[in-house]
Parts: sequence; structure tokens; C-alpha cells
Amino acid sequence: MVNTHERKLDQIYGAIADPTRRAILAILATGDANVGTLADRFPISLNGVSKHVKVLEEAGLVERTVRGRERWLSLNARPLRDAADWIGHYRDFWNTRVDALERFLLARRAVKRPRK
Repeated sequence: MVNTHERKLDQIYGAIADPTRRAILAILATGDANVGTLADRFPISLNGVSKHVKVLEEAGLVERTVRGRERWLSLNARPLRDAADWIGHYRDFWNTRVDALERFLLARRAVKRPRK
């Protein structure tokens, strides 16, 4: 059974899998924007950008606020920490394996090298 945390990670990774959505996050990392402003920066329709924003919102990566008559979007990077933590676990795993391989190869090279 898939738990809530795993489902949330699936949403986060699904959201950042698309290059347009990653570009939207990069823009929002520099400051808030409205959907119209974002749409001007992409070769897709306003509706297309809105759909990408919706996916980011559902993953918790974008928050929408109302200011006057406009809806503004801002980056919420907290969910990316969960994704980074999950990857970090495997980074530690591979670092340990690569370090062990390096020690093995250095020891093997030392044994094969003829002494003068």
C-alpha cells in the first residue's frame, strides 16, 4: 500500500519531470508572477501555462494568492526538500559504494605494482 508521503513524492517528481514546469519554478524563484506574465515567457498558450501551474499547485510547489483583481503565484520550495531528502538517502548509499570500490581498486593496484 502506498502511503501519503510516497504519494506526495510522486506528485513532486511528476511535477518537476516536465521542463516547462521546471522553468516556471525557476521564474518564480526570482519573485512572484501572475499567470499572464508567465505565459508571455513561453511559446504555449495561456491555457497551457495554466495547466502546468495547476500541476505545480497540486504538488504544493506553487501557491496562489489574490491581490486586488489579480491572482499571483509564488514558489513554495518546501516540498522540494522532501524530494531532496529522498534522493540524499541514495546519494549516501552510492557514495559508500563508490568509496568502497575506490579502496578496493587502490589496494588491487598496490598488490599488482612491482616493487623496485
